This record gives sequence, structure tokens and C-alpha cells, in this order.
Amino acid sequence: MGRELRYFEYGDEETSYLAARDPRMAEAIEAVGFIRREVHPDLFAALVNAIMGQQISTKAQATIWKRMTDSLGDVTPECIDALSNDELQAFGLSFRKVSYIKGAAKRVLAGELDLDAIAALPDDEVRRELSGLPGIGAWTAEMLMTFSLQRPDIMSFGDLAIQRGLRMLHHHRRITPELFAKYRRRYSPYGTVASLYLWEIAGGAVSGLRDWAPKTKPK
Repeated sequence: MGRELRYFEYGDEETSYLAARDPRMAEAIEAVGFIRREVHPDLFAALVNAIMGQQISTKAQATIWKRMTDSLGDVTPECIDALSNDELQAFGLSFRKVSYIKGAAKRVLAGELDLDAIAALPDDEVRRELSGLPGIGAWTAEMLMTFSLQRPDIMSFGDLAIQRGLRMLHHHRRITPELFAKYRRRYSPYGTVASLYLWEIAGGAVSGLRDWAPKTKPK
């Protein structure tokens, strides 16, 4: 039996708030409708999946993850630690990603990394703790906060698709840190749901919107 799929939980409270704060976002929410984005509540498995997906396509990530879960079932620190580097690389992982994943598993098993305790911390502390792990930067930490911990108010400046969605929605040529902070304040405390819609906008889900970034000339 396969794992039951879970999706990011939100509803009318979040969308009504965002719509009231931003008329253009209101139009996008109406056009897109309800979004089902899969989440991985197990933080260790989500961390492994996130490291696995770095610098490869979503399709390739899904393929490698399926190989791993078909072989291991639940992805736990114990089962990762029990595998050799070669066995992990056989799933399609690079040597560097294997070292990051094995390192995280060993730290959990040694009691040096308490993921349950991290999950109970405020957002800024979670971001700091996770991004301090080898192989986990700020963007990956924020994706874990979104798609594993389901924190309600995460907008990642480092996410290029979110920046693209903001450019398209609000007709900006560039999203500066100051401009991004303005929109993050506007959408708070439901920045994560805003992010879900910005990703959809960036992917072309709302007809008539285009990216206003300056076109780069070919060299």
C-alpha cells in the first residue's frame, strides 16, 4: 500500500484575507481556484528529498525518490545509516548528496540533531537551524518549512519563481529586496498561501499575465 498523499492545508480564511489585501491577487485566486500542493510531514524524509532534488529537474527528483521509497519504504535515519555510500549512489544520488544525507542521518541518530525540537521553534530559528546543516541553504530550509512543517507565513526571496510571479502580477521589471519585503508584509500572516498562487502565476496559470523583466540580449 502506498503512502497516503497529504496536501498543504488552507481555506477561505487565507484566500479571503489575501484577496482583501491585494485586488490583483484576488483576481489570480479567482482564476486559479483551489491549489493542491503535496506536503511531506516527516521532516527527515522531507530533508532527504530536498537534498536529493537540488540542481536537478523535478522529474528526475521524483524518479530518484520513487526508487528510494520503493526500496526502503519509509525513509528514516536508521535505514539511511545502514546503507553504504555505493548503495545510496545507486539510487541516482551524487557522492556529495550522499555525504549530506548520511551526515544528517548520523547526527539524528547521535542525538546531535533533534528534528522534533527544531519543528517546535519560531520561523526565524527554524530557518537558522536548518540552513546550518551541510547541504541545506536558506532556500531549501524555507521549502522544508513550507512543504514539510507547513508554516503559514513563508515567502522565499531566493525563489526565482516567486519573484517571477510578483513581476507578472504587479507589472514590475525587477523585484528588489525592499519591494519583496513590502509584499511579504502585505500577505502576512498567510505568505505561504500567497506563495502557492505566485508559483501558479509564474507557471502561466493566469492568462493575460506576462513577465515584465527586461529581455536579455543574446551574446
